[in-house]
Amino acid sequence: MSTVAVAHEHAPGVHAAPTSFWRKYIFSLDHKVIGKQYMFYALFMLIVGGLLAILVRWQLAWPTKAIPFMGKLAPEGMPGGHMLPEFYNSLFTMHATIMIFFAIMPILIGAFGNFVVPIQIGARDMAFPVLNMASFWTAVPGAVVIIWSFFVTGGAAAGGWTSYAPLSAIQPKGQTLWLIALLILGLSSLLTSVNFITTIINMRAPGMTFFRMPLTTWALFITAILLLLALPVLSGAMIMLLFDRVLGTTFFLPAGLVVSGQPLKNAGGGQALLWQHLFWFFGHPEVYIMILPAMGITSEVLPVFSRKPVFGYRAMAYSMIGIAGLGFIVWGHHMFQSGMNPLLGTTFMISTMVIAVPSAIKTFNWLGTLWGGSIRFTTPMLMALSFVSMFVIGGLSGIFMASTPVDIFIHDTYFIVGHIHYVLFGGSLFGAFAGLYFWYPKMFGRMMNDTWGKVHWALTFITFNLVFFPMHFLGMRGMQRRIYTYTEYEHLKDLQPMNQFMTLSLFVLGAAQVILVVNFFLSMRRGKVAGPNPWRANTLEWQTPSPPPHENFTEIPTVYRGPYEYSAPERADDHWPQSEPPSGPVRASAH
Repeated sequence: MSTVAVAHEHAPGVHAAPTSFWRKYIFSLDHKVIGKQYMFYALFMLIVGGLLAILVRWQLAWPTKAIPFMGKLAPEGMPGGHMLPEFYNSLFTMHATIMIFFAIMPILIGAFGNFVVPIQIGARDMAFPVLNMASFWTAVPGAVVIIWSFFVTGGAAAGGWTSYAPLSAIQPKGQTLWLIALLILGLSSLLTSVNFITTIINMRAPGMTFFRMPLTTWALFITAILLLLALPVLSGAMIMLLFDRVLGTTFFLPAGLVVSGQPLKNAGGGQALLWQHLFWFFGHPEVYIMILPAMGITSEVLPVFSRKPVFGYRAMAYSMIGIAGLGFIVWGHHMFQSGMNPLLGTTFMISTMVIAVPSAIKTFNWLGTLWGGSIRFTTPMLMALSFVSMFVIGGLSGIFMASTPVDIFIHDTYFIVGHIHYVLFGGSLFGAFAGLYFWYPKMFGRMMNDTWGKVHWALTFITFNLVFFPMHFLGMRGMQRRIYTYTEYEHLKDLQPMNQFMTLSLFVLGAAQVILVVNFFLSMRRGKVAGPNPWRANTLEWQTPSPPPHENFTEIPTVYRGPYEYSAPERADDHWPQSEPPSGPVRASAH
């Protein structure tokens, strides 16, 4: 890991400045423009996914109340505006699918990864700019197809975001479009991961050793490796399921399958559990694909606003590698209810508990970074602190699911829904918000309004906890997920007030995101001019103008030190840019 490839003036991937509108803003080869394109893409899909969540919560809170614009979806014999059970199934399926694949991944990997990684390592662009452009424009039709699936005969996919077979093999046309959309998006992600890995290995500036890379770049490097290893497994499983649906194969259709009281003609010889193994072999690394970039962003923000070096930089990097490695051997904890051999279940249980160790290392290192620091509570800092606290809650609730006998009891309850939202909303999205407020000045050259940013943070943080923390109580009371009304269950009727409280809180949570959207777009015109380094940070992206010029640097910088040398005792200033030459003789790096 000691080899450093020099990103010299004529490095591969350098391209001419664009001369037309289409080449500059639409089919751009510039990683910074592509990062912004992913940003707008992800924010739009975040809004779509959020609206679907509001409809889900409405149905759970007031199952007998009509929704005004849903008259055409009413079942026969009922007044207009009532939600069909099949449509409810589509809502929670598409909400999870869109949020995970079309919002969180594009904003963390596509937006921040594309914009930040080349500048942080001192490169002029990605290794393969044309491939980078193709990656984004491959993702766009995926979003079109997934939204289009709402309008086909039979409705959108309704088998949950996991699309368990054999249900997903016999559902209406929308499930086919779901598979096609994710196959398209998977191709985009594979192209992106190849580009990231090649860029980080081959195009680092002189002196930028692996252990001088910012932790955001480390996180995205490991994430790209996870994508490259895990996505082909999911893609293969989805192609097999697609063949079951359109070509009459029986990969996942067991013999004797009965649908609506009639034996399924083409069923026979398939194995439904095979889908679960293939899906979760991808699905558990996918959790870390979504959380590792947020961990990297948090590791970037905390030292800047506590004016201290990251506590245990190497331990942070190694713990991310450990999380990635262990993430591939724990997929079976999603399948404790499948009837697996108890000895096999025990191995998955132990390996799942072991994965808490590198996560705890990161958490305690973040706390060590904050301890004794000169903390500035800016909006990015508040979002990063929220990430840490919410990730801890989500991680601690995850320990319950790691235990086989406990998981068997709570697996199909709202306890799981609460857990996953603490990890992915409280984790990934708070990390994304921290990155958005942190790098916005670098992206657009202007500061976002910090006062409105703090209002957005406060409302989001409070209402997020009001929505999702009660889910743990509901789950322990036995409230199952994937059921569209609880009015028929006498022992659950007293849970309705809590469901209504959570739904009202979600309305406020959704409204709070309007503040972010308005602040985002208004600040482009009215925000205070940022200057090259408004946060007084050390990493290379802050040593360029805001926004950075074409090809980022007039001359490729030389890196002399690590990325987090804040408040160094030998310096009068509290920051020490990576590219600033030493004032005197310096010992050669051992790395």
